Amino acid sequence: MTEGKTRPVVVTTEHRGVFFGFAPAGEISLHPADAKSLTLTDAQMCVYWSEDVKGILGLAAGGPTARCRITRPVGRITVTEVTSVIDATGEAVKAWQDRPWS
Repeated sequence: MTEGKTRPVVVTTEHRGVFFGFAPAGEISLHPADAKSLTLTDAQMCVYWSEDVKGILGLAAGGPTARCRITRPVGRITVTEVTSVIDATGEAVKAWQDRPWS
């Protein structure tokens, strides 16, 4: 991924899905009503997050911890029924990429 062309994000859905991945920078709407779907590359799903993460914003700020359950990445997914798009920090990106569920 080329810097500036994608942004790391955490995405939530109406069906309580929580996903991390890289979205095309020009296609991200921070107003979910404007875009009900979003395609992510190198995407992962948070199946479970532990209390120490401190919620969804914690997943975007610091990323998952060792007690979370994070899937292995897939090349691309289109997430539908989007309710929020949250920018992920560099620290969070590293944590997501370091903790696939085994």
